[in-house]
Formats: sequence, structure tokens, C-alpha cells
Amino acid sequence: MKYIIILGDGMADEPIASLGNKTPLQYAKTPAMDKLAEMGCSGLLKTVPDGMHPGSEVANLSVLGYAPEKVLEGRGTLEAASMGIEVLPGEMAMRCNLICVENGLIKNHSAGHISTEEAAVLIRFLDEKLGNDRLQLFPGVSYRHVLKLKGGDKHLACTPPHDVPGADFRSLMIQAQKPEAQATADYLNCLILESQKLLENHPINVKHRAAGKDAANSIWPWSPGYKPAMQTLSEQYPIKTGAVISAVDLVRGIGVYAGLKVIEVEGATGLYDTNYEGKAEAALEALKTVDFLYLHVEASDEAGHEGDEQLKVKTIEYLDKRLLKRIMEETAEWPEPVAIALLPDHPTPCRIRTHTNKPVPFTIYRPGAKPDAVKVYDEFSAANGKYGLMKGDEFIREFLTPTTSQPK
Repeated sequence: MKYIIILGDGMADEPIASLGNKTPLQYAKTPAMDKLAEMGCSGLLKTVPDGMHPGSEVANLSVLGYAPEKVLEGRGTLEAASMGIEVLPGEMAMRCNLICVENGLIKNHSAGHISTEEAAVLIRFLDEKLGNDRLQLFPGVSYRHVLKLKGGDKHLACTPPHDVPGADFRSLMIQAQKPEAQATADYLNCLILESQKLLENHPINVKHRAAGKDAANSIWPWSPGYKPAMQTLSEQYPIKTGAVISAVDLVRGIGVYAGLKVIEVEGATGLYDTNYEGKAEAALEALKTVDFLYLHVEASDEAGHEGDEQLKVKTIEYLDKRLLKRIMEETAEWPEPVAIALLPDHPTPCRIRTHTNKPVPFTIYRPGAKPDAVKVYDEFSAANGKYGLMKGDEFIREFLTPTTSQPK
């Protein structure tokens, strides 16, 4: 049997008045998702362990069965792995956003969703001006980049910028959690301030302001860590080969450490305009040669961060019609059965524009298995499913080893 997990990042939400007090998943037209739920069995999955921040790094590790409290070393090292950047002993890596600051406030975490091409120019410019034998900046995708620091101490209190739109940036600058990390915190805070001076009148930002666009006028380093120690999925489960498809370096980096082949898809943006058809095509091709595929779509999460419920509905409908429907229809005709799981990693409610730690709805369809009574896919229907509430590695073990695992 082949296995594919289709993950709609941040799809889960809360009831919204403008949607008739329905969640985007309930409001959206999702015939493929509902059919999958009708043919399969549903439940809720707790993806954020108690006491941990509901970041995508935590939640995606949990979906794949890893204990983030044991293996997580921050986003930076995971994203570095995706980008082919080696993090050596004695080095620390961090996610480094390009953000927009106006009047001392964080306007948004994405510099207005700056293009990858323009962002690369700015990050290389900053690396030329600020980089040295100790510090390097590496361009990534859109606003998401990597900072690597020799001799850095990871014991830092950092604020994810997507959690604090509208907040005063100075009140949220990096703080040391231990006295020995103070020098690292001071160094990084100086970098933030220096980046603002250097970026203020960069030609790209001058052009953006003239066009009424947000400026990319500050870096924001966060989520520090060292190189993680992780077993591959094939070392833990009965799969021999696997792959990951995502526009996001974080998820691709998790895939690298999980032993998955990274598959690039042209036109994959991480936004509502991503290449859904291209991802579906790449997924079907990959499943012909690998046992397991992790297919990640970021668009709904970004819509949630924007607080745009109509856009979030659209991204869910796009995933349903342009990606899931084709994968379900084509794999149904294959001689080898394909098991399909559908879920978000965490909720990203439009009301608060950031992640929460509430359990997420999931559906597992396994050809030949008896379905439960759930007929549609959404947060509330899934709660009545056969699996109830799962946590830890229970979901992935149920999905990948069905003959030896039973739902609770």
C-alpha cells in the first residue's frame, strides 16, 4: 500500500459571523474532502504538546510522529537543511524574516509578501554589509530566510513576528534566557537595528513605497537552535522510501531530517496563487516510485494570518477542487491501493491572525476499510469520528501500520 498525507496548513478555524457562524472549512464547498471523510474514518489530533508554542515546526513534527519537545531545535536549523546549508557543531541557526515596520510598529511579518527575487537581493545586500566570519545570511523563499551564527547561544526569548501584528517592535526584541546568552541577544538586536538603517532607502523599498506597497525594512531573527538529532521515518515505520512536497523551507527541512526526498514544484508559492495542479501532478508521479508522500499546502495559513476569511475559504476550495479531487480520482484507479490522510497542522483563526493549540480535524481513508459515521470534513464533524482524540505518534502509527494499531 502507498501512503499520502495531504496537509492544508492552518485550515482549521473558529466560527465566523460573516460566514454565518460557520468555520471556513464548514462554509467552503469541499465535495472531495467530504467524500474522503465519508469513505474514511475521522478524529481530532492534538499536534501541540502542552507548554509548547503552536508553531508550524512543532505541529508538523507532531503530525509525522516526532516528539517536538525532544527533537526540536528551532526553525532555523530545519529551514537550513532544506536550503542545503550545513549547521556545524558550535553554530546556531535562526529563521530570519524580512518584515515591515511602520512608526515603530510591526505592520506585518512578511514585508507585504515580498517576492523571492526581491527578497534575495535584500538579504544578499545585508549579508555583504553585515556578514563576517561569524555571521552569514542566506536568502530563502519570499520573506523566509536563514541566519547562521558561530558561537551563538540558543537560550533566547524570541517572538514570532506573525504572532504580533501591530505591536511595538522594540518591546519584543530578543532577550537572554540565561546570563551566558546575553552577548548573543545584544548582538542580534544590534543586527535588527542596523538592518533597518541599511534597508530604509534601498532602491527596492523606495520603489515599493512609490507603488503603495509595504517596505521590507527590517530583519527579524527568531527560533534559534543547533543541529537536531532525528531518526528517519523509515527507521521507525514500515516504509522504505518517501518524499515531501512543499513551498516552505521549514517543512522541506523537516522532510530532510525525516529522510524524505524533497520534490520541487514550479510555481509553488506558499500563497493562494500556488500551483495546485502542479503539486497534484508531482504527487501522483512521486507515488509511483515512493511508499510515502507528505504533501503540504501553505495557502490557508497565510490567509489566516491576513485575517481574510473569504480568501481562506477560497484557498480551501482550491485545495479541494484543484488538488485533492484529482489525487483521489486517479489513485482510485491504480492497481496498488493508496491510503490518504487529510488534516491541518494547527488552526490559524482569522479572528486572531495567528496559530492556536487546539486539536485539528483529520480523516484517514484506507481502501477496503470500514468507514465511520462521519459524512463531511470539518472541525466539529471530525470530533464525532471513530478515532476520537489522538496525540503523540498515535495518528502516524495508525495511518502507516493499520494492521497492528487500533483506534481508541
